[in-house]
Amino acid sequence: MLVSLTVGKVDAGVTVLLTPDKRLIEFPSILLPPDISSGSIVDITVARNTASEAAAERSFRTLQEQILAAFGAASPVAPNLSCRNATQTSVVLEWDPIQLATADLISLALYRNGQKAGNIPKPLSMHSTKISGLAVDSEYTFHLVLRTTAGTYSSERVTVRTHKMTDLSGITITTGILPAAVRDGLARAVERIGAKIVDGVRIDTTHFVTTEGRGIQWEKANELNIPVVRPEWVEACEKNGRILGVTKFYLDAVRFGMPTGEETRSPGGASAPPAQLHKELPPSPANGAGSSSNPLSPSRPNENDARKEESVDGADSDSESEPSEVEDDEEEQKTRSGGHDEQKILAEERDQQGLAVRPKPTVDEDDSEKEDSSGDKGGKSPGDGASFQDVVL
Repeated sequence: MLVSLTVGKVDAGVTVLLTPDKRLIEFPSILLPPDISSGSIVDITVARNTASEAAAERSFRTLQEQILAAFGAASPVAPNLSCRNATQTSVVLEWDPIQLATADLISLALYRNGQKAGNIPKPLSMHSTKISGLAVDSEYTFHLVLRTTAGTYSSERVTVRTHKMTDLSGITITTGILPAAVRDGLARAVERIGAKIVDGVRIDTTHFVTTEGRGIQWEKANELNIPVVRPEWVEACEKNGRILGVTKFYLDAVRFGMPTGEETRSPGGASAPPAQLHKELPPSPANGAGSSSNPLSPSRPNENDARKEESVDGADSDSESEPSEVEDDEEEQKTRSGGHDEQKILAEERDQQGLAVRPKPTVDEDDSEKEDSSGDKGGKSPGDGASFQDVVL
């Protein structure tokens, strides 16, 4: 198609062309001959390039196919939910790793009986969950809802019924440190009740059985709040034919009525209560015990107390020392025996201990009578630096 146009205004970038019907067309100056000026007439041929159109069409279709193959061929898949284990009050659910294709994850939620129970934390790496606090021998329905940028996908509904108290098949045990004989007996008891033993602490582990509180598996069981019980719990469940509480079978629980040898044996080998393992308390003097031959024995402790107060008050504060428990026992035994020899021995023991105390003259029954008779001869009163205590003989 040939078109004749008249050149109007010529500019450096754009030239104004006039059509025969007086229309203005702005045309790039670089596409016109360089010697034109205002009033020149130029002929422009216009034709369709079908070959170029076909090539552009082929290039566009190829790009669309590449985009579809990379981003549109796969789509997110609905989660595949299943029940891994069920007990009397809990259910362990698991599902296959979620497939998002090229979509982005929004959330993964768990529904129980048609009501949302909560979102699954870390759904890309977490593929199981445990629901506790369920009712015994009750039916529940669970399903997952996956929300992505490519749409929402729901899993099939899974119906689970919790076990009865007499159904022990849901018990899953992980063993810790056990003697060989105990481990073999535990394995046979678990097989008889229909339970199972697994290696390592898992999400479906219901009880951790051990006799010693140590080890990596024991620490992991404590972190997951799994009950740590003794092997006697399995035996008790088998004997009663039903699942029992674990309170009395905890590893650190106190076993009433089953005292150990350390609790019942004293350091000397004789039976003694636990309190006597730390300290043997000296026996308290009983009225009339060992005093049948000496009628004044009940008053002896008061005389000794009076003599102790006199010696302590008159001594230097730097030289005071407290007698040991063994010395207390010897003094009490000697006090109960009574007599002048006892007082002399006590005075000698104080001298040997290095007490800088002037020993006061002991007061006996005979000496007291002499002091009464010699009171008129100018003797010192009992108030010269010593305390005085009336002793009733």
